[in-house]
Amino acid sequence: MLIERTSNEVIIRLPSYVDTEGLQRLVDYLSYKEATSKSKAKQSDVDKLAKEVKKGWWSKNRSRFIK
Repeated sequence: MLIERTSNEVIIRLPSYVDTEGLQRLVDYLSYKEATSKSKAKQSDVDKLAKEVKKGWWSKNRSRFIK
């Protein structure tokens, strides 16, 4: 593995035999870190929003699961 930092980016080189499923999880995490790096949201705000979204989803989809 080789990690290289340029003025604009960090480049990670891995051998081709690296497990792609695990690598995808790592890329997903890094994408999340990039997307939230400048966020000023507090964890409590994120938790509240997630709870509201789940509640709304459940209200709309409950009938699909409970009959």
